[in-house]
Amino acid sequence: MKDRVKKYIKEIALFFLVMTIFANAISLYRSSDLNKESLQLENITLINSVPYTLKKNRPTLIHFWATWCPICKAEASNIQTISEHFEVLTIAINSGKDSELKEYLKSRSLNFNVLNDKSGSISQKYGVSVFPTTIIYDKNGDVIFSDVGYTSTFGLWLRMWWAGI
Repeated sequence: MKDRVKKYIKEIALFFLVMTIFANAISLYRSSDLNKESLQLENITLINSVPYTLKKNRPTLIHFWATWCPICKAEASNIQTISEHFEVLTIAINSGKDSELKEYLKSRSLNFNVLNDKSGSISQKYGVSVFPTTIIYDKNGDVIFSDVGYTSTFGLWLRMWWAGI
């Protein structure tokens, strides 16, 4: 019985390892189409009508998401946690009016910075076509990481830490 349990644990661990490698390979492939230019968002207005300027000389995480995206919903708490410690701007794509986005955030106890890309023009400028997509810029405003799909809080934290070095 003990050997059988060990065998199942090894098989489960191997499965998760293979799935992690596969998911990262897909993310790498999908992120190859993203705009790799320096960060170009400066003076913007958030959904709460507050003008916002990204802070200079700090790593910045730009997160593209949508209210209708199930993976985005699962990842939202990760983005919330990171936003409490790092410079984060999220861009909601085709997700309705500002008032609808505010209600969505409130119902999920989220308070990260949100720019509403109603027409999808910003996501198009950055080459984003799959959601969620996360782009991390270093303190000089250059792309250092990009990820398409779900990313863990730990993974985001490590990337943001690295971007700040």
